[in-house]
Amino acid sequence: MFPQELPKQRHWLISYLEVGKLLYFSLFLFVLESYIYGYFLYKALQNTSVLFSVLWLVSFLFSFVHIFLVLMDGWSRYQNYKRVKDLFYIYGFNTKTANHYKGSKCQRSAIITASKELGLKEKAVSFYKRQGIKWYYFIPLFMIKDPFFIIKRSFWSRTFMEKKYVSKFDFRKIKQQQSINHLKVNLEENIILNKELNHYYFFRSNK
Repeated sequence: MFPQELPKQRHWLISYLEVGKLLYFSLFLFVLESYIYGYFLYKALQNTSVLFSVLWLVSFLFSFVHIFLVLMDGWSRYQNYKRVKDLFYIYGFNTKTANHYKGSKCQRSAIITASKELGLKEKAVSFYKRQGIKWYYFIPLFMIKDPFFIIKRSFWSRTFMEKKYVSKFDFRKIKQQQSINHLKVNLEENIILNKELNHYYFFRSNK
């Protein structure tokens, strides 16, 4: 079990957003694009322009579908984050686990966020640096290695349909209990120190 005191634990929503921060930025862009393409599609349909109607329809559908893909991707990465945080809490930072999730920028973000909330961020960042992964590697590694990734079942299941993972630990409660224990230890130490000081001044005054 994780021996050291945990850093301050944040609300789950903040962790959720940090894990998928790049995804949610792209989500905003896809929503904006869908609105723009939808507007031009509406105008093209009014003008009965078949060519432009098809063009704007394809563009609109591309952006609109990606809104849901991004949301599913963000959900899956949050499941990765919860699973890895539990594993790192139980066993400490593990390179095998970190290596399993090095395939994409979003997966690495999930691992780094989980590590950060356990005080292990430097180990995670250092590991990925040793793997030769740069901060600007936004294109997933598996897309480069396998051009036919899009027809692989593993890509769809791992990227967009990760099974829900229920955390085994309530880290905010653990941190709260650690803080209480820390205060108890400080209080006991202060009581002992006060007793020793009282004894010291008592014997000194009786000399």
